[in-house]
Amino acid sequence: MAILYAMLSHRHDIFFEVARELSFTKASQSLYISQSAISKHVKALEEYYKVGLFERHGNTVSLTPAGSLLYQKLLSARQLQHQLYEEFKSVSTDFNPQVRMVIGSSTTISLYVLPPLLSTYLQQHPNVQITLKNRNSENILKALLEHEIDLGIIEGLNKVSNVSYTPFVTDEVIAVCSSQSPLAGQTLQLKDLYTLPLALREHGSGTLESLEDALNKKQVKLNDIPVKIRLGGTEALKNFVRADTCLSFLPKPAVRKELETGELTEVPVVGLQIKRAFHFIQRKGTENDILYKNFIRFIKRQYSKTE
Repeated sequence: MAILYAMLSHRHDIFFEVARELSFTKASQSLYISQSAISKHVKALEEYYKVGLFERHGNTVSLTPAGSLLYQKLLSARQLQHQLYEEFKSVSTDFNPQVRMVIGSSTTISLYVLPPLLSTYLQQHPNVQITLKNRNSENILKALLEHEIDLGIIEGLNKVSNVSYTPFVTDEVIAVCSSQSPLAGQTLQLKDLYTLPLALREHGSGTLESLEDALNKKQVKLNDIPVKIRLGGTEALKNFVRADTCLSFLPKPAVRKELETGELTEVPVVGLQIKRAFHFIQRKGTENDILYKNFIRFIKRQYSKTE
């Protein structure tokens, strides 16, 4: 998370990470601190506040009412810190505190869009430490609502009342098959999909949702189409299609290289076009956080230069 170290105490930073992950083990891994050291700092906070902050349940923990109160107050304090630090930079060029930010992104963006953009961002913002989590869109939204990540990038626009959405990029999902498949070189009609076994992404995937929405507009129900296999993740699905003869629907950026080398070939489906919109998502109330606002502005501007 975007924790700023000079203002909040080190112990509060550690507590915050354990509370975010609800795991001493995961907090240890993300902070590069031993579990025994984390336990020591949390215990010191509990002694200071004269109350337990966590309830232990074997390998997991949950927040006590006092722990939940402290966590919520620290969430508010982080935003004030961001604002204070940005304002201090305008009066002190030597002031450049270390910050951490956790981003969650759907597979296509994580694998094929963000890496070069993040590299450029970090070159210009060496004080920022970024963690990128790659999950399907449904789980990214869940992670945001549970404060596991600071920002998300998801496919689609499933409006949630306490989440704000900022447009990012659009791309296309296309039908592909192996160059060795009998389908290679063919042009399909929508009715052909009823007789062709498909390899698809798992439920919760934005790619799958986009396909289903496009088919619904053509009065074609995905449940009526034979599905040979469902795989979790774009790379797994792509590798399966390369070795099989079935048809699949994959994001164009994910298969661009394979289309160029001839390993995969596009199979046009007459009348079917699948466009997807990606959005930055934030918990409402954090839209004016300087760190997040500047990051979104930078990434959008940098991406427009690559197009």
